[in-house]
Amino acid sequence: MPAKGPRGTKLNSRWLTIVGIGEDGLAGLGDEAKQRIAQAEIIFGGKRHLALVAAFAKGEARSWPVPFDAEMRDVLALAGRNVCVLASGDPFFHGVGATLARKVKPQEMHVIPAPSAVSLAAARLGWALQDIETVSLHGRPLDLIRPLLQPNARILALTSDAEAPAAIARLLTELDFGASRLTVLEALGGPSENRRSARADAFDLENINPLNVLAVEVESGPDARVLPLTVGLADHLFDHDGQITKREIRAMTLSALAPKRGELLWDIGAGSGSIGIEWMLAHPSM
Repeated sequence: MPAKGPRGTKLNSRWLTIVGIGEDGLAGLGDEAKQRIAQAEIIFGGKRHLALVAAFAKGEARSWPVPFDAEMRDVLALAGRNVCVLASGDPFFHGVGATLARKVKPQEMHVIPAPSAVSLAAARLGWALQDIETVSLHGRPLDLIRPLLQPNARILALTSDAEAPAAIARLLTELDFGASRLTVLEALGGPSENRRSARADAFDLENINPLNVLAVEVESGPDARVLPLTVGLADHLFDHDGQITKREIRAMTLSALAPKRGELLWDIGAGSGSIGIEWMLAHPSM
């Protein structure tokens, strides 16, 4: 039975609609998504998203607060009302849908996804999604790409802004992956969509759209700092002053610890921290 609101009114048990929207705006939405947007009492989204549906939406438009509230207090305060949230592409691929799902039960949500930026990028490049590595560098350290820099690997990286592709190019060049081919895919799915390529060590692309995905075709040089997929990294891969737990000891220690997804390691008296570093490299959840 639906919950009761003020004065005995029935609350909407599936009160929250999350709609994925692309750069093509309304043109890329199906009839159901358009109908739910039009019927919503309150619509949340970024200013860009709200502008894309402004001519169609009838409800009250609310932009996300700055700084962004990961607790979603404004949305949760409206539980039971007819609320719509606009998200970029697939709401559950590094999107606001995943944030809301930590606070709202699945049976209270109706989600209509659109293709993610990664799906669009793979389609433009002709890359099989199951054969590539993906990483979100949106508001996160660029060094997160380093474990993925394996010979002949293909990587799709979500970036934060117009400067990120050049910064990644510099990082790859510094690590002797300068021959890697970088393709910047800008404003995917919209009227301003564009695609440009350059080698990492000759990256000279300018005026990049802040909405971009970076595709990397990895080419390693003779001195490339490739991180092995097993424990026991070579000592020279660490920045240290000579005081470091040596490779063989690290390999045995990590093997005995047997890291598992999501586990936490407390390393008391860590020294250079090399064991902790290898622990964290075992899985993104570490």
